[in-house]
Amino acid sequence: MPEAPETGQTYLENALQKARHYHELTGRPCLADDSGLEIDALQGAPGLHSSRYGGAHTPHSEKIRLVLEALARVPEAERTARFRCVAVAVGLGPEPLVAEGVCPGRIAWEPAGCGGFGYDPIFWVPSEGATMAELPEGRKHQISHRGRAMRELARKIRES
Repeated sequence: MPEAPETGQTYLENALQKARHYHELTGRPCLADDSGLEIDALQGAPGLHSSRYGGAHTPHSEKIRLVLEALARVPEAERTARFRCVAVAVGLGPEPLVAEGVCPGRIAWEPAGCGGFGYDPIFWVPSEGATMAELPEGRKHQISHRGRAMRELARKIRES
């Protein structure tokens, strides 16, 4: 199938574009999400552009390096961040169902762990005492932004 556009100005707009695109192509109900890493000291960047930070084809290791370089002189107390995810379901009724999940954390001083993907090696979760990349997969899904959004969306689907 042709790839869905992602030209929205918000996570919700991007998630809706993707879900509607595949719903129109298949005629079936579709789920989609959009997510990003929001770093307070970078005024919310990379945010909506997390996957394209540093360039569309930039490897994750380089994106991580760019984030750490941008935060090199930012003190611990100001390295607050969050992963945010907006998930939608279309085709189940007249209006899309929407859910959001947030996982608060901090940006670590250096990468740690080999699990997960993307920015997980530098996303420190204080409540876990580890980066996302150091967490067992099951635990990561329990606390992650995407896991939270999908559980909320599943609840809304069951109630619709």
